[in-house]
Amino acid sequence: MKRGNVWLGVSGLVTDDLGRFLVVKKRYSGLKGQWSFPAGFVNEGETLDQAAIREVQEETGIRAEIEGCIGIRTGVIKETISDNLIIFKLKASDTTITIQEKEISTAAFVDPKILVESVDSSLLVKHFANQLGTALLKGDYQSNPGDHFGYSSYHLFL
Repeated sequence: MKRGNVWLGVSGLVTDDLGRFLVVKKRYSGLKGQWSFPAGFVNEGETLDQAAIREVQEETGIRAEIEGCIGIRTGVIKETISDNLIIFKLKASDTTITIQEKEISTAAFVDPKILVESVDSSLLVKHFANQLGTALLKGDYQSNPGDHFGYSSYHLFL
């Protein structure tokens, strides 16, 4: 899919019942070989949170539920591409990992303390592993700004 010069991606910090983070090592990109969170682009016809759930499941096989929004990463690549990432906190419904072998070399639930010390952890992983008490913008799935807008999906994170 052609993305143009404005990219909108999502990422999911998924935890299990023990508080471990679901992390992956990608086979490509600047994060190749580093622990990072499952992530990908938003598709047409889906909300950001729906995209985060989909990407987590596609890359790792893990079903998870949104707990809230925890961050935004935004930057400009080579003075041309607006690269934007919304980071969600999710809770794993199961812990049986099945990786998407085309994109992911490995995935695991790892204790955040180990990720802080690992030279293989990405900047975002280290940040969230250090900030376990991160503020959480919770989702409001009941609001509707009015049928005249024509939203088929509408979610607030406040």
